[in-house]
Amino acid sequence: MVFFNPYIKGRSMTMSNALTEVQKEVQALIEKGRVAQQEFETWSQEKVDEAVRVIGKAVYDDGDRLAKLAAEETQMGRYEDKILKNKGKSKAVWNKLKHQKSRNIIRYIEDEGLIEVAKPMGVIGAVTPTTNPTMTPMQNAMIALKGGNALLVSPHPRGKQSGVETVKVMREALKAIDAPEDLIQIIPNPTLEHTQAVMAMCDVTIATGGPSMVKAAYSSGKPSFGVGAGNIQCLADTDVAAEDYLTMVVNGRIYDNGVLCTCEQCLIYPKTDKANVEAGLIKRGGYLIKPEEMDSFRDKLFPNGVINKDMVGRPASEVAELGGLTVPEGTKFIFVQIEKYGADELFTKEKLCPVLATIGYDTWEEAITIAKTNLLFEGAGHSAVVHSHTTENIEAAGKALPVSRVAVNQQGSSGLGGAMNNGLNPTGTLGCGSWGNNSISENLWWTHLVNISRVAYVKKDAEIPTDDEIWNS
Repeated sequence: MVFFNPYIKGRSMTMSNALTEVQKEVQALIEKGRVAQQEFETWSQEKVDEAVRVIGKAVYDDGDRLAKLAAEETQMGRYEDKILKNKGKSKAVWNKLKHQKSRNIIRYIEDEGLIEVAKPMGVIGAVTPTTNPTMTPMQNAMIALKGGNALLVSPHPRGKQSGVETVKVMREALKAIDAPEDLIQIIPNPTLEHTQAVMAMCDVTIATGGPSMVKAAYSSGKPSFGVGAGNIQCLADTDVAAEDYLTMVVNGRIYDNGVLCTCEQCLIYPKTDKANVEAGLIKRGGYLIKPEEMDSFRDKLFPNGVINKDMVGRPASEVAELGGLTVPEGTKFIFVQIEKYGADELFTKEKLCPVLATIGYDTWEEAITIAKTNLLFEGAGHSAVVHSHTTENIEAAGKALPVSRVAVNQQGSSGLGGAMNNGLNPTGTLGCGSWGNNSISENLWWTHLVNISRVAYVKKDAEIPTDDEIWNS
């Protein structure tokens, strides 16, 4: 479904009469955003940064209320963890953005005789997921405005109320500093047709959602940034005691009831440490599925091989009940000891609820093979976590695994999306490269949302080699 963009300068609106009512609604919002953006792109770096700061701070200040609204509306995840997402991500994004130049000339590369000039892309469309209806619009807005753009949000229908409220909070913050409110807009009652129109009519689309929606974004005829499925493999080396990593694994697995794509999914540990791992997981609130329960629970978790939507983002007690398990009161997560992996075991798929797969290995090479096989079954291109103090083993995993990021000795759920204590850009949109059918293999950042003009001078004192020197030296 590809539409002509009537707002590109120098082109007429010859197809406006052919648009549906929904397309006209989206067109009107884009027009308002374009007027705001054209004013905004004349602003100085200092004024742009102030606009970015106030929208992030507004969501930070109102993070509790927005988190409660999101949890109640979507019936997914944990209210307390959504507070952390709203507050933590806004802090991390602004902390990194405020140090970066994003307007006009952003870099001089003297050795190459180049000057880089950043220019806005225009009106960015953001298709946001039900799993992150408040944090994702906030982060997308901050990086879009950093590059001088406007943003139009098309929320998931199950998260539209919390999305609308988040955008309202940011618009009020813009109004307070006399910035154009229409720099950030949202479709209040989204449908599939609205989303299709946003993807086809905005200048660029950020598609944070399921594979079918990402595929639609890439087929829209406009540039798009999408994400792939997560299935975070967590490899524990023999030089790390179970007590040193299990708390991180558990906290990652249960964070927001396991609904994030960055939550740990499969723990791959040394077979020699099986007893310690099992006891440590139980001590931390885990329920170990009995052998006789495995087949029935697997079938209920993955009916017809697909994740049970009724279990997504639900607490362990409800997942257990839906899966036919009787678990002790206070159970935080369910874990299963598996022997097969990849396509031979459905428990190795992404589980968007507090269920953890665990498997032992004999050698580090086998650990990498297990992780790689699981990723190629589901989640290739996304991420992995390694707990190790051996550089050689860490780098071996980094070279072998088909992922875009590997977090070392960190909690995947909070580290892979960027954190203040690592170098990954803080984002809600994690590109998975060609493995995940994505256009980028890194965390989406403002640098992806600007066009760069390069002014090229003749390089001073450049020595031009002879043909012989080029080919034979």
